[in-house]
Amino acid sequence: MSRPHRGRKFLIAMVGLPARGKTFTARKMVGYLSWLGYPTRAFNVGEQRRVVYGAGQTHEFFDPANEDGARQRNALAEEELGEAFAWLRAEGRIAIFDATNSTVERRRRIRERAVAEDRELLFVEIVNDDPAIVEANIRETKLRSPDYTGVPEERALDDFRHRIAHYEAAYQTLGESEGPWIRLRNRGSQVVINQVDGYVAGRVVFFLSNLQVTDRPVWLTRHGQSLYNVAGRIGGDAALSRAGQEYSQHLARHVRETFPPGGSLDVWTSTLRRTIQTADPLGIEVGPWKALDEIHAGVCDGLTYLEIEKRMPAEFEARRRDKFEYRYPRGESYRDVVQRIDRVLIELERYRTPVLVIAHRAVLRAMIAYYLQLPAEETPTVDVPLHTVIKLTPTAYGCLEERVALDPQVEG
Repeated sequence: MSRPHRGRKFLIAMVGLPARGKTFTARKMVGYLSWLGYPTRAFNVGEQRRVVYGAGQTHEFFDPANEDGARQRNALAEEELGEAFAWLRAEGRIAIFDATNSTVERRRRIRERAVAEDRELLFVEIVNDDPAIVEANIRETKLRSPDYTGVPEERALDDFRHRIAHYEAAYQTLGESEGPWIRLRNRGSQVVINQVDGYVAGRVVFFLSNLQVTDRPVWLTRHGQSLYNVAGRIGGDAALSRAGQEYSQHLARHVRETFPPGGSLDVWTSTLRRTIQTADPLGIEVGPWKALDEIHAGVCDGLTYLEIEKRMPAEFEARRRDKFEYRYPRGESYRDVVQRIDRVLIELERYRTPVLVIAHRAVLRAMIAYYLQLPAEETPTVDVPLHTVIKLTPTAYGCLEERVALDPQVEG
């Protein structure tokens, strides 16, 4: 597939009270849109505030009656919005303005700037009126914020609740006359769309409609070592080697120790033998995905890299120069793999239960690049060793990565 076509540039402006999941959602959009090939970046006013004034402002700073605080906050928002438009004038395609943007007047100024800059504007409002969810968001994310480093938990909770109350006093929800917008209510249980059209905005709607604002982790692992791995050959549908069979047993034991008996765990594999055999000892019915199959090596399928270099030196050199864009003759490129597993990642984002994905190196590289928000050109170099379980936990401030090597000894 080709690169996404050049077209209109977008500003996506977040809207919502604190502790509703705006920053988490903004980060996920950055990861998804960048992963699809659209240069995307978030501009977070809270982060800029901490850079300029340092972390730790108490709730009084956010009180609308605090004229000095209001002036400083407005200046920060204008500066960060200016940075977003400057980036769009340069190399950017989609800028995400991550702030509360909680009044009609603030959004009117954003809309006027977008018109002056000739940029498309889309508001994304995160609404949550479930007190239990809001409280969970405060405890799960805001207590980890740099604003409360070293602050006792109860004092931090009290201060942040006061901060929310200041914003609630002035908050105005989006109206139909404010142009294109998407409203997500109570972690996506309701999605409202207003005047949204176009391909890019449509992808955003589809992604957000499936996104769960939660730090639920996902587990990834390559299949156990295969006979082709031992021989150094790429592609194919080889069975597991002896070491690969041993790994499948180690993996099953690790899963039993990690997940309680009777607990819910979905296991996804590719349609190739080596992933299905790796999953067999788990004793769990798997869901095979054709989209999770290894990168198709075309005419190079079954060859070693040394054989490719000798028989097709021009292809070998082209792949060396740009592994992400290089497409095997009659096969795929890494960019093709990204497009192919798009729907798998959307399904992962929709899931509420734990998922273990057993797949292949190129596929898992693309998935890890999405979660860690890596540049496309780094995708083919992501380290995904055999016989290792990788746990990825998305948070509002990044993605935590943990690796467990279960059986590092392989043949060959």
